Amino acid sequence: MIKKSKITASRRLALKTKLLKTAAVMLEKAKEEKKLEREATLGERVPLLQLSGLSMQDLQALCKDLHHKIDVVDEERYDIDAKVTKNYKEIDNLSQKIFELKGKMKRPALKRVKISADAMLGALLGSKVKESVDFKANLKTVKKEEEKKEEVTDWRKNVEAMSGMEGRKKLFNAGQ
Repeated sequence: MIKKSKITASRRLALKTKLLKTAAVMLEKAKEEKKLEREATLGERVPLLQLSGLSMQDLQALCKDLHHKIDVVDEERYDIDAKVTKNYKEIDNLSQKIFELKGKMKRPALKRVKISADAMLGALLGSKVKESVDFKANLKTVKKEEEKKEEVTDWRKNVEAMSGMEGRKKLFNAGQ
């Protein structure tokens, strides 16, 4: 027995629209919070520059200081990037080892290769094979025995032999 829902279609549609509106409002709030958090973090880490009233030497010192900070940040970023790359490679190696241990290695699709016997022996034996091998010459020769031809003289004589009646005929004649 199929159970009918107690909510009508119009009520269900109204609830869905309210849920979508609420989700959209929550998404906007989350974006705004993330933006404010980013601005606050940047405000803490990067103080505002006060360039007014500085002499040329002070500006040069400030530029050198900022370049030094940029270099330090770039070194840290490079080190972190190298660590992440190393971790990804390690994860790939470990996952490959897991697949090998489970025995679920995917076999690559093999392509059919046409290769001659000489090339195959050269690949297998390396430089040991100096001259080409003729397989046909090494095969055993088989002489076909000539079939013995039976001489058929008269077809009427062979008819009794072929029908299998010859032995019965003798038994029949012996019984009389």
